[in-house]
This record gives sequence, structure tokens and C-alpha cells, in this order.
Amino acid sequence: MLKPRPSRVNALQKNILRWYGKNSRQLPWRKTNDPYRVLVSEIMLQQTQVSRVEQKFHHFIKQYPTLRALARTSRADVVRAWQGMGYNNRAIRLRDAARIVMEERDGRLPSDTAQLEKLPGIGRYTAHAIACFAYGQKVPVVDVNIRRVLSRIFRKMNNVFDLKPADEIWELAARILPENVYMWNQALMDLGAAICTAQKPLCESCPASNLCSSRTLYKNRAPGNARIRRSKKSEPMYAGIPQRFWRGRIVEALRKVNGEDSISLTKVGRTIKPDFAAHELPWLKRLAQSLIRDGVVERVKASRTTKIMLAKG
Repeated sequence: MLKPRPSRVNALQKNILRWYGKNSRQLPWRKTNDPYRVLVSEIMLQQTQVSRVEQKFHHFIKQYPTLRALARTSRADVVRAWQGMGYNNRAIRLRDAARIVMEERDGRLPSDTAQLEKLPGIGRYTAHAIACFAYGQKVPVVDVNIRRVLSRIFRKMNNVFDLKPADEIWELAARILPENVYMWNQALMDLGAAICTAQKPLCESCPASNLCSSRTLYKNRAPGNARIRRSKKSEPMYAGIPQRFWRGRIVEALRKVNGEDSISLTKVGRTIKPDFAAHELPWLKRLAQSLIRDGVVERVKASRTTKIMLAKG
């Protein structure tokens, strides 16, 4: 386990926090420590670009200003409000978490990370982010940016895609926390997003460059020299398009009908795929079933033909 020298840690903290003071991103969810708003922002930021979340955050909060308001809404309405964000099951889990908190915790979001992780849609990172950014707890927060930054600073990486194991970085992050833990965690995120980027780190502009174990790896690195490519996980496809995009198209088609109405799978198929043919119906049923399992969609009962709608529950 990495045990960095205190003098090195102190110098890093000083340099990075000074840089953050001049270069921090002015994001709307950083202007509040309200646990509900922090929760919404963190769920939105899962697998979604910051710029898109900035566009949707205020609209969503305006529609659902409190945890109670969100808990009272239907799954169908929260999916409609989530339009443009993708990964619609996040909206369902967010609404379900709100209901659990209202019913079982008197409307107070837990501050303990272990209790937070018991709620739908909240994993290790999100739980720690809420504990730190909403409740001011001195806990590490490790997203992909922070994992990359700390991996490079404390170990010499072999290439731009190399990372130390997540558990190791979580332990390291906990060891080097300063008193101002909120600013520190935000600073590391911003450093990874703006300077210590995934493929083209700007080492010459990095406030930690003189203390970074990987700085020589990128020094004088000419564009196009690195031929190492990240191995990508294969993604399920259909007709050259990822299945998750087809799922999104189904949800988008259902958003356009009244919440009390439903549409047949055949009509859905023709809506999302103009050349949809009868032999593709089994494929479409499998997609619909995956959305039903996620609680985003429900099947309409007592129908001669298979019909679906956004889930009401």
C-alpha cells in the first residue's frame, strides 16, 4: 500500500488547492450543500457529461424542488422529466430512493456512507460524494478523474490508459485528505477533467507536475506518437446501433404519448425504426422486457396485442 511522505502530500495539497482557487468550475450544484440537490446532481453525473447535466439540473430541480415532491411523482413523469439525460433507469432509482427516504427515514437523506449505499442507484462513489459535499464529512471521493490523477502522481504509469486498482486508490485517497476535504475532492476532479486528462494530459500546465511520478512519461510527447489504445468492452449492437440507444428510442417514443395511453410494440418498432419488419418483433420484445425489468416500462394487461407504456408506479 502506498504511504506517501507527509512533506510530499503537504506540497501537493498546497499546489493543487492554489490552482483550484483560480481555476475551479462554477457548477450550480457546488453552490449548495442541500443533500437533496447534491443527490440529484450526483445521480445525473453518472455516465453523463457535465455540460449536459448543467443544462438539465435547474429544470429538474424546478419541477421537483424537494425530496418530498420527487417521492410523490410517478415513474412515468420522472422519466419524462429526465428527457435528454439517457440511462432512464437512473431516474427510476432516484425516485424510488426518494420514496424510501420519505417513508423510512422521515425525509432525511442519510449522512452515513453505508446507509446511503443501501438506497437504489447509490454506489460507493455517490455515497461518499453525498457524505462529503452535503454533510461535510472527511471522506475520500474517487471518481474516474481522481483515480487517474492519483494513479499518475504516486506511481509511474506505463501509458495514458494505465490505472492503479480502484481499492488501492480509495485507500490512498483516504490517507491524504486535508482539513478542507470539500475543496480537495472537487479540486482533484477538476484537475482530472481539465489538466490530467485521459489521453492528452497537459503536464506543462499541471500544478502537481514537479511532484508527479508519471510526468516524464508525457514530457515532450508529440501528438500521434502514442499508439496504445484502450481496450474497449464490446457493446451489444443491433443493425449497427448499440442496444442502449434502441432502448432510449423506445422510451422517447413512449414519452410522446399521454401517460394514460399505451402503444403496441409494432407501432413502437415502426416509430424507432422506419424499416421495422415483423421478423424483428422478438428482438423488440427482448428490449421492452429489459426496460420492464428496470421499472421504466410496463406491459398493458388485457390486450390482444402486446402494448407497453411508461411505468406508472
